[in-house]
Amino acid sequence: MNWTSLANEILDGSPITRSTALAVLESSDDDLLDVLQGAYTLRCHYWGRGVRVHVLRNAKSGICSENCSFCSQAAGAYSGIDHYMMQSVDQLVDGAREAHKRNAVKYCIVTATRGPSDKQLDIICEAVQKIKREVPIDICTSLGLLNGNQAARLAEAGVDRYNHNLETSERYYPEICQTHTYRDRLDTLRHSKNAGMEMCCGGIMGMGETNEDRVDLAFTLRDLETASIPVNFLDPRPGTPLAKSPVLSPSEGLRCLAMFRFVNPAAEIRIAGGRESCLRHLQPLALYPANSLFTEGYLTTSGQGYNRDEAMIREAGFVIEELATT
Repeated sequence: MNWTSLANEILDGSPITRSTALAVLESSDDDLLDVLQGAYTLRCHYWGRGVRVHVLRNAKSGICSENCSFCSQAAGAYSGIDHYMMQSVDQLVDGAREAHKRNAVKYCIVTATRGPSDKQLDIICEAVQKIKREVPIDICTSLGLLNGNQAARLAEAGVDRYNHNLETSERYYPEICQTHTYRDRLDTLRHSKNAGMEMCCGGIMGMGETNEDRVDLAFTLRDLETASIPVNFLDPRPGTPLAKSPVLSPSEGLRCLAMFRFVNPAAEIRIAGGRESCLRHLQPLALYPANSLFTEGYLTTSGQGYNRDEAMIREAGFVIEELATT
């Protein structure tokens, strides 16, 4: 397979097939650099050499009613993480200021919950309105399941993007979570899109799913016309049902990123949680299929830090993309 030729065919209007997407994941380590070059052809066409930096804010930690097997904040998890209730408006605004100092284009407010209560929604909407007045940064929120009215309130307050990950394929999803359904997640995405917010949706690689499941997720995201796709890699958390799962190899993680780029060529592909533990010394190669990353850590785990991320981006020949102000 000539992966660069495949990329050019995609640019000419011939979308990748499921069988070829599966072939990306099943390709050998000998072909890895060729696969990444093909993915880079697409990434460069749509995004150049820019890298979008995002910063997460864990606005409410733990004490969640949902039983997602991968999550250290889930019901029944005994992971020893900090538990705290909803942060204040001032704390959330301070977080946006810090994110802006790190050249973030997106500030992502996340809560561990089935869905937001009225009080939590009041706090987030007030914080978003204040951030929009004071800080030049886009806002993404990830607050669990939404109904139409809640989505409309967030959009009216100024939220630019809503994140709600599908996590895996519809086939495999019942193995990962039983307290809400795949359909519940799809409904939330529909509500957020109908309210006028941009859609952010991705998944986690390495939870025991098959390569076919990974391809199914990528094609579902394509069918949903997902603008932003965070690709996470399971970093097994103590006290969770997946605590003893093996970590993907760096080459397998890179092939996953490349496959998501081939299937969703114009999307923002983000290297998300677990990138340090999975990709290790090969992290810079992830910038060839992906054009975005989280910095300054994740929800319950720390990352390598902004200074090292900035150096990695610069030394690999990429540039941090700044938020357009016009």
